[in-house]
Amino acid sequence: MKNLRITVNGTTYDVQVEEVNGAVAPVAAAPAPAAAGSTTVESPMPGTILAVNVTPGQAVKRGDVLLVLEAMKMENEIKAPADGTVASINVNKGETVDSGQTLVTLS
Repeated sequence: MKNLRITVNGTTYDVQVEEVNGAVAPVAAAPAPAAAGSTTVESPMPGTILAVNVTPGQAVKRGDVLLVLEAMKMENEIKAPADGTVASINVNKGETVDSGQTLVTLS
């Protein structure tokens, strides 16, 4: 059995695979935890990403608008919960997201 880490649509998964009759089959998959010391910014509700206002590596201050999320016909500003640096952006403009989905990771 092998442990692998894969990323699909910006979400990282730790998976275990085993070879069965010459073919590799996934055994389990779970989202990987965020790196130690990082802050994840999650979607507070389902909606559509209207704007991505930051780039990876950009320094942000608490309260800076990271993204704009349209939900229930309202535009919601998703703000940085703390000072940091944008480590990853896990969504794209126009993408539909679910409640609790990681949008941005700050380090």
